[in-house]
Amino acid sequence: MKIPTHRVFSILALSLGLAACGGSDDDDFQFPGATGASLPYEVIGKVANAEGTELRNGSYGSSMAPHPTRQGYFYGLSDRGPNAATEAGRTPSGIIFLAPSYTPRIGLFRLTSEGKIELAETILLKDPKGRNITGLPNKKFGGTGETPYNLDGSVVSLDPDGDGVTGYDESGLDSEGLVALKDGTFWISDEYGPHIVHFDATGKEIERINPFAADTRNKAGRVLPAELSTRWPNRGMEGLTITPDGKTLVGIMQSNLYNPTKAVGSINLTRIVTVNIDTGATAQYLYRQDAAGLANSEIVALSATSFLVIERDTKFFGIDTGTVRKNVYKVDLSRATNVDKSNTALRNAQAALTVSPANGLLVNGKTLEEVVKDAGNANNFAAGWDQLAALGIQPAAKTLAYDGIASQKYPHDKMEGLWVIDANRLGIINDADFMIAPDGAGGVKQKRLNDGKVENNMLYVVKPLAPLF
Repeated sequence: MKIPTHRVFSILALSLGLAACGGSDDDDFQFPGATGASLPYEVIGKVANAEGTELRNGSYGSSMAPHPTRQGYFYGLSDRGPNAATEAGRTPSGIIFLAPSYTPRIGLFRLTSEGKIELAETILLKDPKGRNITGLPNKKFGGTGETPYNLDGSVVSLDPDGDGVTGYDESGLDSEGLVALKDGTFWISDEYGPHIVHFDATGKEIERINPFAADTRNKAGRVLPAELSTRWPNRGMEGLTITPDGKTLVGIMQSNLYNPTKAVGSINLTRIVTVNIDTGATAQYLYRQDAAGLANSEIVALSATSFLVIERDTKFFGIDTGTVRKNVYKVDLSRATNVDKSNTALRNAQAALTVSPANGLLVNGKTLEEVVKDAGNANNFAAGWDQLAALGIQPAAKTLAYDGIASQKYPHDKMEGLWVIDANRLGIINDADFMIAPDGAGGVKQKRLNDGKVENNMLYVVKPLAPLF
């Protein structure tokens, strides 16, 4: 592996888009220089507006994972495709899909000997019958209540899974978390169900794990805790990883659950869930965000109990006012409390604790989310966390591993993908949202940074505050 050693870069930036295949051996690559390497992308359409907004296929920033056996290669993951919120007041409310037939996909990228990145392969995600899926919402298992619209205001009429329900796709994913295994298969988590889906090397679904016991696609005996289905729409299981022994999937919810209803609003209690692939055993741990409304957008395992988590807001540095947060935390579960219904010892020790089949662990009849909500206010939920601590419920411990604003004035709104290169280097990638943003009037515009340039996927290789292991 030919990586220059005559200098060390604390930040290496490079654009990430679509490029032709060619020219890099597994053992002959280097990270690009500090100025980065811009790569082409593919324009898949233009919006008929004054700007002529381009839809750019090449948005692989929802998650990233190193290739498990080939050095210098990594995977990137797209989400459900180019979309935008409808204008305020539209009834029913929903999401505009600018390319409703778009298929979520995995891109395999490689670093070249010149310090560039090339797209080596694209893997389209498929349902169990081998049909390309879409990013359209589910209806039966994991419906979010989002009505899918075309840009012209009509409701999407596609029926991709052939079940007679137009505008929806029961195999559709808003894919956000990615695990690449040595056997060539992938696990992907999403924001709908949430679903965790196992795909073969060609992108065809093998099995899945979700909170819906009636879904026959679930791996036998493997069901996520039912309360996870109360996820805040479009803020489901944003990150996914696997423990080093390959036995346990670990997912993190982007935001708090609407558990039991959306009356919970926005609080700073989120959840990490673990699933033993062999036995189906689950555990849940609480993650305390720095403030309500933030997003956990990636999780990567360092050990069986130690992880890195991206916690961020949706602000642009240099554009938006107030505090801007783009942080990576090192998270320790070893002393955190398992709040899953399977932890009978916890309930036996506290009479106030019971279990609801639909909403999980309760405190005097309230969900954990309600405890924090009801004891707090819009700015401070410490009283609720103190109540949980008095019952022996401790969240995951966390320490700051990287501050993107302090270190590099991170210019993007969505820091989402994370690659642990070694103890002293992290790869960080942003979700560029297909380079579009809502225009505030039910349409879209080009997504731009504080320098006025259209945003693209960017990979930064950065140095954490301390060695990671």
